[in-house]
Amino acid sequence: MFLESYFSQIIATLILLIVLIGIRQIVIVLVKKIGRKSGINEARIHLIQRYSTVTIFLIGLLFFSIILGAEPQDLALVFSSVFAVIGIALFAIWSILSNITSGVIMFFSFPYKVGDKICIHDKDFPLEAVIEDIRAFQLHLRLDNGNLVTYPNNLMLQKAVTLVQKDAIDDGHDAI
Repeated sequence: MFLESYFSQIIATLILLIVLIGIRQIVIVLVKKIGRKSGINEARIHLIQRYSTVTIFLIGLLFFSIILGAEPQDLALVFSSVFAVIGIALFAIWSILSNITSGVIMFFSFPYKVGDKICIHDKDFPLEAVIEDIRAFQLHLRLDNGNLVTYPNNLMLQKAVTLVQKDAIDDGHDAI
């Protein structure tokens, strides 16, 4: 009786799960290929893969609620309420989200890699250092004197940056 009543929803849900799992696998493979082709370290590749999985999961929840019979007006009310609350919360933590977004952008289009020596042209805090690690929120930069500086990802995209020496860590030579 239960299966007869909800047969179409069960089938639609199974199809949705298969499609979402397939899309997730394709996205994971594409991100891994792009990351490896660009020479990006595994930690950043896994981070972008997690972001993609969460996005696919949220889209899946939307389609699942439609399959279960939620009305568009109800979904609009729920989403507008949720986005209003999230908008207020995000305004409070905008810099964190800015750094995460910058980290995703840097994954796909950042011309520098771990080990490169760069110069950041900032009038208040000029900086020349070797990129030690690229994280979700910031870069770890090692100064010539050995100090570690964490530099926010969003500032990295806002400032002019010059490559001083490629693979400075591996070379062991002074900057040119």
